[in-house]
Amino acid sequence: MLGIRFMATIKPFAALRPKPELAARICELPYDVMSSAEARALAANNPLSFLHVSKPEIDLPPGTDPGVDAVYVRGRENFTRLISAGALYPEAQPAFYLYRQIMGRHAQIGLVATASCAEYLDGSIRKHEFTRPDKEDDRVRHIEALNAQTGPVFLTYRAVAALDAFIAQRAANPPDVDFTSADGVRHTAWTVREPAEHQLIQEQFAVVPRLYIADGHHRCAAAGRIFQSRHGAGASSQFLAVIFPHNQLQILPYNRVVKDLAGLTPAGWLEKLRAVFDIAPASAAPPARKHELGLFLEGAWRRLQFKPAYTTPANRAETLDVTLLQRHVLEPMLGITDPRTSQRLNFIGGIRGTQELENLVRSGEYACAFSLFPTSIEDLMAIADTGGIMPPKSTWFEPKLRDAMFCHLL
Repeated sequence: MLGIRFMATIKPFAALRPKPELAARICELPYDVMSSAEARALAANNPLSFLHVSKPEIDLPPGTDPGVDAVYVRGRENFTRLISAGALYPEAQPAFYLYRQIMGRHAQIGLVATASCAEYLDGSIRKHEFTRPDKEDDRVRHIEALNAQTGPVFLTYRAVAALDAFIAQRAANPPDVDFTSADGVRHTAWTVREPAEHQLIQEQFAVVPRLYIADGHHRCAAAGRIFQSRHGAGASSQFLAVIFPHNQLQILPYNRVVKDLAGLTPAGWLEKLRAVFDIAPASAAPPARKHELGLFLEGAWRRLQFKPAYTTPANRAETLDVTLLQRHVLEPMLGITDPRTSQRLNFIGGIRGTQELENLVRSGEYACAFSLFPTSIEDLMAIADTGGIMPPKSTWFEPKLRDAMFCHLL
C-alpha cells in the first residue's frame, strides 16, 4: 500500500571515505554489474580495490560460491584492513556531500545523504521493480557482516530550482576528491559541513513530494529489513543514497537477446512478427523513438514499429516497449513466460552498444537480438506514482555510482 507522507526526510551523516589520493585505486563499479571473473581481473594487483570488499569471493579459490559464509567473513576482513591502514577514513562530524559524474558530454550531480528506511517501507519512497529474495538476502548478509552500507541507492526527485541553484553554487568551490576512473568517467566530490547549509537542504527536501528509486532496489530492501530487525536502532533507521534531480539522469536501453526461435525458421519468425509490427530494413543504428525496436536476425538489422493497436492502453505501464515486447512477442510467440527466470532470454545493458548484440548473435549463442529505445524517467516516475511495477531490466542508468566513494557506518 502506498504511504500518505508527502515529504522526503534526509539526514547528514559522517561518511567513511577514501583518502583523496587513493580514491582512483579504491572506488569501484557496483558489485552487481560484473561477474566474479570480471571482478577478479579488475582487482588483480590492486589490494586497495573495493572489489575485495564488495565481491570478496575474488580472494577465495575460483568457483567459490559467493553465498557461503567465508565470502562475507573475507569481505569484513578486507573492509577492516582498508580502515586500519587509513585508506578509508571516517569524517569527524555529520555532513552532506555532493557527487558529480561526467561521462563524455553528460554530467550529473547529486546530493549524498541518508534517507529514511521507514519512508521506503511505507511507500513514500517510490519503487518500480520487484526484488528477488535471494538477492535481498545477499545484501542483508553483506551489510550485517560489515555493519555498514557501502553501496548507495540511486534516488531521484522532480527537480527543484532552489536546490539546483544551491548545488551549482556549492560545486564551484574546490573539491575534496577528483579523479577519472579507467572507463573515462570523472568523479568529483565536495563536503557540505555548515549547519546553515544543512538546514537549507533539509527544508528544501521537506517540500519535495517524494523520492524515487532509480537503481538499487535490492540495497534499499536490505536496508529496510535490517531497520526492522534492529527496530530502527541507531544509524540503521537510514540508508545510504545519492539523490539526483530527474532532469539530469541518463537512461540507456536494456536490450534483449533470445536463445532460440521456438522451432520457427527465421522466415516464419518474421511472418509472425508482422502481425505486431511494421517491419523495414535498417542499419545498426539504435531505435530513434518510443515504440520502435531494432531486430538483429541472420546477420541483418530490421526496424520494427509497433502497430498503433498495441500502443494505446489506458495504463501507462502497459505502453512501455519492454512490456509490449514481453506481452505480444516473447510470451505468445516464443513461450518465454517469465523473463525473470527464463534461461532462453538474456539482458544486455545499453552501455555495451548494438555491436555486442551483433556479436552474441553471430557467435551462434543467440538466435536474435532486440535493441530497444530507452525508458524515460517521466514514465518511470508516473508508473511509480500509481504503485505500478515495471518489467525486469527496464532501465540502465549510466554512469554508475562508484562503491566506496561514501560508506555509511551502522
